[in-house]
Amino acid sequence: MTSASPRLLRTPIVLFGAVLATLLTFSTSGAALGGGADNGSTTGAAVSARTDAFMKDTASDVGNEPHGAIYSSFFNSPDVKICPSGVECPSHTNPVVGSTSYIFVKLRNPGPYGSGISSGTLRAYYTTSGGAANWPAHWTPIGSKTLPVAPGETVTSIAWPNVPSIGHFCLLLRWESATDPMNFEGTATSINTQYNNNIVWKNANTVPATPGGPAVDRPYALANALAVPANFDLVFRPADQVAPDLKIVVDLGPELFERWARNGGAGDGVRVVGRSQLEVNPARAQIRDLLIYPDERPVVKLSFAAAEVVQKPYVLQVLQVGPAREVGEKFVLGGVDYTIVPGRG
Repeated sequence: MTSASPRLLRTPIVLFGAVLATLLTFSTSGAALGGGADNGSTTGAAVSARTDAFMKDTASDVGNEPHGAIYSSFFNSPDVKICPSGVECPSHTNPVVGSTSYIFVKLRNPGPYGSGISSGTLRAYYTTSGGAANWPAHWTPIGSKTLPVAPGETVTSIAWPNVPSIGHFCLLLRWESATDPMNFEGTATSINTQYNNNIVWKNANTVPATPGGPAVDRPYALANALAVPANFDLVFRPADQVAPDLKIVVDLGPELFERWARNGGAGDGVRVVGRSQLEVNPARAQIRDLLIYPDERPVVKLSFAAAEVVQKPYVLQVLQVGPAREVGEKFVLGGVDYTIVPGRG
């Protein structure tokens, strides 16, 4: 198997300069393109005292808009975690279907653009775990909490009752305040997240892998924020470790597999193993040119199986790469950090 293209893997995940200027024409009032109170948008009324509470997209994020992190998991905020009870847990856990889980969030004050106590509403949303997601169409509200954020760090939680049956999610957290408005919002959640320090994304999942045990399946949703059909890539890369002996199979489903085959069946580190299944090299691989239409939300299935004991947690990033604004671009649009751990499937 061959490794993924270095040019693709060095593609920046942030947009600068002229791209930002174009994006700013979408909305300068802080209102989501979806509009309306139901999706939590904040109108851009003039304010006299600018505050700036923020949440980190990455560990090194200091609140700059855009945060400027390159090659990082901007979709896996360290300031968000799911816990099984109302007592804060040490680290992020998978929510249990049918239970009440709790979303803990750390708000930081001040950021680079204001000072003083920031009062507003923290809103939580979920969607199927995966790559790109469109705002607000793909996001379902969970709950909200109104609170003041004093200088320093404020940790709060939002209850998530009766976790839905799909079981594996990504979260979106938005801090909405009249004195701390959004820069702008468009359809692409990736752009909104990187250009608003009031928005963070949490897309992380734990996968227990037992040698000789059954494969562990995870859904992975894809999206296209453009108004026209476009090709996207699915990229697999280890976060920072040597890959253990894992078998990873991607089931594209009959329709998406057929589109991929018609486009030439391009990829690196992949091989066809079934009618719609591809086995990928966990050390580095990509499935190229998956045709996705606007407004559709195809979900592929990832199956993980261990051929050896996983000695320590191993993080595999699965990224959706493609156009954020116009056909032909190559940007990371979202992804999931899968932590492979010893355990039962």
